[in-house]
Amino acid sequence: MTISVRTRRDVVVVDPARFLAAARAAYRDLHPGVSEEVAADNVADVYDAVGILLDRLGRLAADVRETPVGHGGATPGHRLLDRPDGLSPAGEVQQIVLGDLTPLQDYGCALPEDLFALPLG
Repeated sequence: MTISVRTRRDVVVVDPARFLAAARAAYRDLHPGVSEEVAADNVADVYDAVGILLDRLGRLAADVRETPVGHGGATPGHRLLDRPDGLSPAGEVQQIVLGDLTPLQDYGCALPEDLFALPLG
């Protein structure tokens, strides 16, 4: 039996400049001795920033204990504006799926088109 746990964690970028600065600082933590200019060249956009923060912290807004949507989290539309990383955590949901016939490792390099498609049946 294969058990899949699919997680969605949302964050809202409320301050793009702080967000990029936090990601560039994380890049410099991962690459000591790198100049601010090199960090800026290597963390140039949101995709770079997300990748670096995930590499450095394991998740975006890693210091926040996520609250599942609908379980006493922040009220809809309320954003945290004062975080130093410029992010406002916006909820987390998880789904447990049983019965996927092919675990991810068995695909090798040829991943399916939709990694999140539910198994048939």
